Amino acid sequence: MKENVFDVLIYLFENYMDDEIEANPDPDAIRTELLEAGFPHQEINKAFDWLESLTEQKPIQSSSLPAFRVYSTQECVKLDTECRGFLMFLEQSTILSPASRELAVDRVMALNEETISLENLKWIVLMVLFSQPNEEIAFARMEHLVYESLPSYVH
Repeated sequence: MKENVFDVLIYLFENYMDDEIEANPDPDAIRTELLEAGFPHQEINKAFDWLESLTEQKPIQSSSLPAFRVYSTQECVKLDTECRGFLMFLEQSTILSPASRELAVDRVMALNEETISLENLKWIVLMVLFSQPNEEIAFARMEHLVYESLPSYVH
């Protein structure tokens, strides 16, 4: 089993970032649960660091002037054309603001992955929107996009 930081993040998101879960679950208990679920200790620590740095991000103030985003070489390597196009689609659809787009790009770059798939990008954007105040509508719209694209299996 080759689990990475992203697998840990999705597990945490689906199991602990829900309104029905207690507000401050015990991090040590969560780490133990993740270890018992088979996630490597190092990947668990990286996921907790990633989430901690997400919560430490200060909201970026957007300007009302139209802007065009130019991606750096490193960002283009990690985010292929499809991913960059998807970010543009989200911004044009008002799911992402320029500020939340920048936070999503920052979180992508913080992951120790060579490239990010479109599916993983959707999850990152979902986590970013979840972490931001006053983004409930954007979060709900993004949640629909994430769960709509999951394969459904016939039993």
